[in-house]
Amino acid sequence: MATIKAHIKNIALSHTIFDLPFAFMAALLASNGQVDARTLFLIALAVTSGRAAALAIDNLADLKFDKLQPRMKNRMMVRGIISKSEALLFIIGCLLIMVVTVAQLPPICLKLLPLAALPFIIYPFTKRFTGFCHVFLGVAIAMAPAGGWVAVTGEIFSVPMIILCLAVVFWMAGFDTIYGLQDEKFDRAHGLHSMATEYGAKGAFKISKWFHVLCIICFLVLGIILDLKGIYYFGVGIATGTLIYQRSIVTPKDFSRITQSYFMRNGIVSVAILICTWLNYVW
Repeated sequence: MATIKAHIKNIALSHTIFDLPFAFMAALLASNGQVDARTLFLIALAVTSGRAAALAIDNLADLKFDKLQPRMKNRMMVRGIISKSEALLFIIGCLLIMVVTVAQLPPICLKLLPLAALPFIIYPFTKRFTGFCHVFLGVAIAMAPAGGWVAVTGEIFSVPMIILCLAVVFWMAGFDTIYGLQDEKFDRAHGLHSMATEYGAKGAFKISKWFHVLCIICFLVLGIILDLKGIYYFGVGIATGTLIYQRSIVTPKDFSRITQSYFMRNGIVSVAILICTWLNYVW
């Protein structure tokens, strides 16, 4: 039991709030609110197992840096509670679960799985060479709604799906850029890259603002294209208010309120828009 708890902490299971709601939202939109429970369960299992593997890969890839970063001192692998070999076995197990689960969905899903998995495998290493690593993270997270959409429709290309994925990319890139501001000095000292190391804290903060503006625009355009009801826009309003508040309590010179609570509060965006999308079909 202790080992299971350690792995749950290692993959920050609570962070599923950033991708799973959008996977469900995509399934609802793609099915016009008629998605069945079995499909939702398979989507949930595929996204959760894939994301667990991704976080374990990220922690394994960054272990040598995390051991030097005071902010990471309580991570399971840094403390030695989970070994590298145990992490590898966990990753393999999660990937197997993901593959078996995706195989239960339309055949196109399994064919596209390598492409969908590529961003979260690449992301942990992007901070070695580009400040746009936050965008790569956004692309990795956006594979959840893309997968949810394809699982329901079997279609590879859809304009609404692309707009939803772009909204998620910009949302994630925006707040991850802000979260990365606190590590600017550490990243510079160890040859790592972020928006902050490339453009300075002030420049990165401005870039993150435009990411969030584009995010909200995408959500609005999505609602217009799909002719969604007012309740959906209420959700977009909650998301907008959340992002404005999040930005108001941080400045390029003051990172004191960038905490784990700050990070998790961004989940209000995904949950609010999911709930309001669901209400769009039940009211």
